[in-house]
Amino acid sequence: MVHFVGAGCGAADLITVRGMRLLQQADVIIYAGSLVNPELLEYAKEDCEIYNSATMNLEEVMEVMISASQAGKMVVRLHTGEPSIYGAVQEQMHILDEKHIPYESCPGVSACFGAAASLNLEYTLPEVSQSLIITRMEGRTSVPKKESIESFAAHQATMAIYLSSGMLEELQKRLIAGGYAENTPAAIVYKASWPEEQKFICTVGTLAQTGAENNIKNLAVILVGDVIAKSGYALSKLYDKDFETGFRKPK
Repeated sequence: MVHFVGAGCGAADLITVRGMRLLQQADVIIYAGSLVNPELLEYAKEDCEIYNSATMNLEEVMEVMISASQAGKMVVRLHTGEPSIYGAVQEQMHILDEKHIPYESCPGVSACFGAAASLNLEYTLPEVSQSLIITRMEGRTSVPKKESIESFAAHQATMAIYLSSGMLEELQKRLIAGGYAENTPAAIVYKASWPEEQKFICTVGTLAQTGAENNIKNLAVILVGDVIAKSGYALSKLYDKDFETGFRKPK
């Protein structure tokens, strides 16, 4: 059996309890060494085989995964953050399907949620925004034209933008072209939840300047939207004394 496990966005104690237990039981761990906190490997058994996929290509990763599984070993494929978001897991799963090797997934804390925790931020404030758009700028991996930054910016919802902190000038231009005002609140969170985490509140119009002044070139998630100001929102109906729920009558 292969287990795809989300390592979380940085801090070693942000892995799920299930993920920790899978690491403790694994015979083989293949981890994304460029981003996964190496402290997580301390959960591994003494005789566990550990591979760093940062130095491997897809064929090499799959060769280890398949041979170990066919030998009856338990494999953990440890991905950064939440594997379903920019985790490149589907291509691995397709190969496992072809080989009739069973697998399952264990979720993790993605960077946008680590960033929200760092800022004590709620993405879905009533009457401000009720949607969170998770997206990225195109780089070596293209983005469908219908999912351009401009098209998403037109919604004026909350946005969490991954893999784009090295292109802040272009990102800033596209956000404004899509409809965000230059004074729309924004934030840059570098290595959310790591000891070296840095966070900067700015505006859409000062994103590039803020990134340049603080030497942010990668490993940061960009947040955009009025929710960052933490103002102008309505109170939730869930706790309104006049609102009836299945557990509480109105007073």
